Amino acid sequence: MEEYTFTAELWRWPAQIALRFVSVPAELAEHIRIMSGPPRGFGSVRVAVSVGTTTWRTSIFPDASSGTYVLPVKKAVRQAEDLEDGELVTVTLRVLA
Repeated sequence: MEEYTFTAELWRWPAQIALRFVSVPAELAEHIRIMSGPPRGFGSVRVAVSVGTTTWRTSIFPDASSGTYVLPVKKAVRQAEDLEDGELVTVTLRVLA
């Protein structure tokens, strides 16, 4: 599968103070949607992600309000990479089969 690199803002989920996300740019989201095959639960797509020197596996989830996917960024990653809300984050992700 292809690898995608983009930079986007780290934001807090309004209803959950502990959750932070990065939105996948819309033009990449459409390509990922086509290339990822049949959707999994909740329309999620399994991915391998790197931010700085931290790499992990997770899923991206469709967000109907923005029309793209959102990538959850767990607390351990935010701490390891010293990330704050509103900061621009460079993300590399690879769709997993």
